[in-house]
Amino acid sequence: MPNQILTEIAASISELKANPMKVVTSGDGMPIAVLNHNEPVFYCVPAAAYEAMMELLDDTELLRIVKERKDEPGIKVSLDEL
Repeated sequence: MPNQILTEIAASISELKANPMKVVTSGDGMPIAVLNHNEPVFYCVPAAAYEAMMELLDDTELLRIVKERKDEPGIKVSLDEL
């Protein structure tokens, strides 16, 4: 069954075993699909790209919460009451 590869660069599991850092740097900061028998088995994601993905997921969750709460009634308070 064919699989979609979601990166521009792919490397074989043999290449990864032989020189992991070369494979990571070949992606120029982007994820790399690691293939076994021409099928993707996992994605090698550099730390900066992973952190950016986590930030995006967090922002998406926060946006969902904001949209969910946007029609809730507000409560007026003064600084003195705080």
